Amino acid sequence: MSNTSIIIEERARDIGDFLVGRLLPFRKKRMVGPFIFIDHMGPSTIKEGSYLDIGQHPHIGLSTLTYLFEGEAIHRDSTGAVQRITPGSVNWMTSGSGAVHTERTPEDHRDGEARNMHGFQIWVALPKEKENMPAEFHHIAKNALPEWQQDNLTIKLIAGEAFGRKSPVPVHSHLFMLKVQAEEDTHLDFNGKLEGEIGIAVVEGTVTACDETVDKGQMLVSNAEGKCAFQVAKGSLLLIFGGKPFPEERNIWWNFVASDPETIEDAKKRWENGDFKMVPGETDVIPLPK
Repeated sequence: MSNTSIIIEERARDIGDFLVGRLLPFRKKRMVGPFIFIDHMGPSTIKEGSYLDIGQHPHIGLSTLTYLFEGEAIHRDSTGAVQRITPGSVNWMTSGSGAVHTERTPEDHRDGEARNMHGFQIWVALPKEKENMPAEFHHIAKNALPEWQQDNLTIKLIAGEAFGRKSPVPVHSHLFMLKVQAEEDTHLDFNGKLEGEIGIAVVEGTVTACDETVDKGQMLVSNAEGKCAFQVAKGSLLLIFGGKPFPEERNIWWNFVASDPETIEDAKKRWENGDFKMVPGETDVIPLPK
């Protein structure tokens, strides 16, 4: 999906073991491992007679990961992929040197009824040596993702590797993304169990870290790699993600990510000049922001 809104940054707070702020990017922390953008969509209701219609827009230098809790959408992209996005499954599009896609309400949901939408749109930057790779698309069904229970937690490995398990999502760098649900008030201790930088998005409920309570809609980032321990309230839902950071900084502008700013300038010109491969059967185009 496209980054069509302005990100209003909340002041980041350092509470000891963690930084606390809104979702990525936020002040003081632009990336967590290779994760460069996280957009929490909803929970919201698409009102009667309205539909999701995000027209053709481009990406470079990243993979998009779409994960829904509620709602459905049809993904179409310039690789020719057409895929229905359903709750619990993963849509993984790697743009490389350039990919264009759309997201729309399925035809069988265009019946005028109000429908709920809730999920995450996530961008994972590509390693420098893969920024110009050919575009790819993969869909991974809900039941193909590893899921297990431990310490009053239900854990699903959405992407990457963790706890000796590996998700079938074909990632391009060392990373992990876990959905964690707390069945009871629980002390979560993943110290030494996850490699690299660690981010915790509070989707529902609360967590308590360093004697401070962090509510839903907020994110914590560990101030030390591999350290992740805090109290989780019963009924909470978390996304825990991260991995090894890249040695180079990343530039981000609109839907473009690159280690070299000139690559982004080139992508701007390519989009304005119509030089991207477009989505078969689609006609509307989101213009380059001014």
